[in-house]
Amino acid sequence: MTSPDDIGPDEREPEDAGLEAIFRRLIGATGPISVAHYMAEANAHYYNRADPLGAAGDFITAPEISQMFGEMVGLWLADQWQRAGKPALCHYVEFGPGRGTLASDALRAGEQFGFRPKVHLIEGSSRLRQMQKMLIPQATWHDGLDSVPREGPLLIVANEFLDALPVRQVVRAEQGWRERVVVHNGERFMAVAGARPMDTAVPAAMAESEVGTILESCPAASGMAFEIATRLKAQSGAALFIDYGYSAPQTGSTLQAVRAHQKVDPFVDPGLADLTALVDFAQLKQIALAGDVDCLGPVGQGDWLMALGIAERAATLARTQPSQAQALMTALDRLVSPDQMGTLFKVLAYRGPGWPQGEGFGG
Repeated sequence: MTSPDDIGPDEREPEDAGLEAIFRRLIGATGPISVAHYMAEANAHYYNRADPLGAAGDFITAPEISQMFGEMVGLWLADQWQRAGKPALCHYVEFGPGRGTLASDALRAGEQFGFRPKVHLIEGSSRLRQMQKMLIPQATWHDGLDSVPREGPLLIVANEFLDALPVRQVVRAEQGWRERVVVHNGERFMAVAGARPMDTAVPAAMAESEVGTILESCPAASGMAFEIATRLKAQSGAALFIDYGYSAPQTGSTLQAVRAHQKVDPFVDPGLADLTALVDFAQLKQIALAGDVDCLGPVGQGDWLMALGIAERAATLARTQPSQAQALMTALDRLVSPDQMGTLFKVLAYRGPGWPQGEGFGG
């Protein structure tokens, strides 16, 4: 990828130059900034500047690959609603709904079974809100879960949302554990060990790790998950978390950047690439326990979708749309195959009091 130093100021995109300049001034005036601060600001800028999705964008999510993904989510939610007694008032809540494709497909599939919830979309990007209004004009938009009604069960979906929340990193230095921070060396941004001691933030079992070991956490994801668990405990319902991540604790930085469907350096061109990190599903399970709600999974996205009948749905669509048969099979493979999204992407559910065991999780 071209370095910022290889192009002249007239060739730089204004957004790029602006955010890079802001970071350089901030670091010059107040010192290094945390990796979490860098990631949060870069992503806030990124999601407000343009539509990042699709072939012409930087990445593609499961709902954009095929309508079948959203349909399976909608059928799962409708099944939950039916087996919970078809409550007259219930709420569909989606975090980070992108273009609105998932919500549109899920609600259409669920409506066949009488599932017509109130729709609430939690979206921070004004650009994406405008796109969502085209597909789901009946929705209500929110900046967070706190303004979503507190009466009636909640059916919550967070697909590829947690991975974009800022991660905090600590690294084992010679003198002990330090927060990982971003500096500018005169040529580029880079992450280094900061001056602030962080030994008390490290689990005892990891305290004597080798120098260079990195531990990663996501306080924003943990806070959001606990808020969801608390709301489900009070209102009942269920929540689906679908994302790429790991099921057992691990070490090392998982911070990555994607631009034009290619991985790029996360510390080059801040605000012009999508910054993400792997989701810690083991931590999500612990939060469910702390919030006193049941937790199902995680299971691989492929296994979950197959258990819900996505292969049968693909065959039906292929019969009715023979010209699209090959594209449908390609999309199915991408969603469920272990070497595509089937294993790396995982599904985990929270279940509020009195709600049924969700399909696709075994047991």
